[in-house]
Amino acid sequence: MKAKALLASDETSFALVFEKGDEVMRELTAFAASRRLSAAHFTAIGALSDATLGYFDRAKKEYKKISIREQVEVLSLVGDIALEGSDPKVHAHIVLGKSDGTAHGGHLIVGHVWPVLELVLTVPPAHLRRKSDPETGLALLDACYVSTAMRLSGPSACKNDPLRRRAAVKFPRPSIVR
Repeated sequence: MKAKALLASDETSFALVFEKGDEVMRELTAFAASRRLSAAHFTAIGALSDATLGYFDRAKKEYKKISIREQVEVLSLVGDIALEGSDPKVHAHIVLGKSDGTAHGGHLIVGHVWPVLELVLTVPPAHLRRKSDPETGLALLDACYVSTAMRLSGPSACKNDPLRRRAAVKFPRPSIVR
């Protein structure tokens, strides 16, 4: 996989070009770890030679694996990266198109690139964290945990939030020009 920074400011963007044979989740997780990313979101298009998707079974609290063992187009790949403990965790959803026009989607568990996957990854100036949800057993984004110098002020639903009691920012109403 090759990577290039697209924009460097408060928010950084990278173009990641996965090559033939790369395993998407392994390479993306390794990239996040090597850059010490604690928050990011991404989109991608391309093609895979095979994939394993997951569908979350609520009753069993586990993913049912769906094997796709043929060449497919990546119609859409979207996801995020957040810390789970101290390690980056990739959470990706994918829609794959088969040669007959049918589509299959779910969580991306494994996917081997053929011939290319083009991914744009954006790193915001904040840190995200996952925490275990007892009801589902899943590691979900903790919306109450935001570590950044540029935190938005306003009402918060999070307990023990030091900014919870701060008044919401009042913005003037835009004037209508006729």
